[in-house]
Amino acid sequence: MQYAVLGGPDDGPTLRLDWRAFSYAGKFVMSNTGKAIAFEGAPLAERTNWPPAARDADDPVADIVGAVSFNDDRTDSGTAWLRYVTVREDRRGDSIGARLCAFAADHLLADHERVKIAVNNPLAYEALHKAGFGFTGEETGIAELVLERPCADRAARYQDGLDVYRERDLSEEEAAFLDRKAGSGPPARIDS
Repeated sequence: MQYAVLGGPDDGPTLRLDWRAFSYAGKFVMSNTGKAIAFEGAPLAERTNWPPAARDADDPVADIVGAVSFNDDRTDSGTAWLRYVTVREDRRGDSIGARLCAFAADHLLADHERVKIAVNNPLAYEALHKAGFGFTGEETGIAELVLERPCADRAARYQDGLDVYRERDLSEEEAAFLDRKAGSGPPARIDS
């Protein structure tokens, strides 16, 4: 697996993803966020037409398996946010999203003190912990939990976030996941 930053928010990168295979595909054609991708195949340096203004699902880079968008926090210059994370449907569960978020966070931490993301389900929460994020104790107004990297209390706060999800209506898969995680510490951190 390879990872690349297509550009920051000021560069206006866009990315056309197949909406049938990627959640949030429409969010990646917006040019007001930066984009990073996970892909297979030839390195970007070997591609003849990279990076064009937008990628189509049927072009030579159809080997994209994940994408993440990001931007600076409007009120805190030391903070960047990961906004949308998507992994191609046939590759979900392979830790691609976690590795891509770790890669994007590493890139953003070169210019920011912290990187945050808001997640709306326990499976995303777990993936972001794999990427080195930790629960801040904060929630957004739309019931998402805020995680950040670096996070000094990552291990200590892990179950706190899971407890928030335990109080919500969950799918059978999410409830079973939370049952398996009862009393455990965060997953081991993975690198991109």
